[in-house]
Amino acid sequence: MGSADREKTEITIVIPNYNGIKYIDDCLKSVFKQTVPADVVVVDNGSTDGSLEVIKEKYPDVRLVELGENTGFATAVNVGIKEAKTEYIFLLNNDTVIQEDVSEKLLKAIKRYPKAFSVSSKMLALKGEHLIDDTGDYYCALGWAFTLGKDSASDKHSQKRQVTSACAGAAIYKKSILEEIGAFDDAHFCYLEDVDLGIRARIYGYRNYYEPSAIVYHAGSGTSGSRHNAFKVQLTSANNLYLIYKNMPVLMFLINLPLIILGICIKQVYFMKKGLGRAHALGLLDGFKKIASNSKKHVGVSSHNITNYCLLQIELWINCVRRITGL
Repeated sequence: MGSADREKTEITIVIPNYNGIKYIDDCLKSVFKQTVPADVVVVDNGSTDGSLEVIKEKYPDVRLVELGENTGFATAVNVGIKEAKTEYIFLLNNDTVIQEDVSEKLLKAIKRYPKAFSVSSKMLALKGEHLIDDTGDYYCALGWAFTLGKDSASDKHSQKRQVTSACAGAAIYKKSILEEIGAFDDAHFCYLEDVDLGIRARIYGYRNYYEPSAIVYHAGSGTSGSRHNAFKVQLTSANNLYLIYKNMPVLMFLINLPLIILGICIKQVYFMKKGLGRAHALGLLDGFKKIASNSKKHVGVSSHNITNYCLLQIELWINCVRRITGL
């Protein structure tokens, strides 16, 4: 990118990388074909597979930050966000390939909505029939985060809409709001840190959206290895309890407690059937430890956000219906 283009840049693409040798080249090729100019920051989490060398040799325009060890997704993207000099941050997983106009469409979308904090892309499976991988995330009173249309045909869920949170695997954010409400919580390491951030933005009165015309192809679980594995299940289980503690005042927690317990029990049975029951149970124990270690990280109720909490509670109930019906 030339100096003239850099002066016009409104967006920084931040890509965390950890041993992404299978994907990083194709990802960066697609990034440098975008129809709008963008700065590109790659934050490397101590890769040892040669992906770091690929970036250095083939992509001299990338601003590369080497952390030297695996600090997790949340810490890595926070470092990238601090490096960014632009108002808009496009977070992108290293196991993605993006269409040429994705940055442009996400930029237009986030400018369209006055209270927008983030906009999520339409993520499709990289291989096979390009089935839906993510269409923005919802969170419901059962304590479940979910996306609509998972594994369905790519032409489904083609309507713009508001969501609980953007999937940080391919979403744009306003840096000024990140500076106001706080960035990703490092304590999550990875998984549900984007849902936690999206809910926090809602509590502050901002909105998160889904833009179906911004198409991103995603390998999925490029680092953890599979959709369900012990590492992912245990960490997600822990982070979910921590997310609930952080974002629900006592009254809100008590209102949702019966459904939260039901949701935990259903997931325990589900993962037991998959041979991952122990990982889920250990994750719950880890969740209580994480809460104890981060007990001061709580959004809290004030006269400025009580209405936002009420609206969020209604959404949690509505999202239970969404989860059941798929609508």
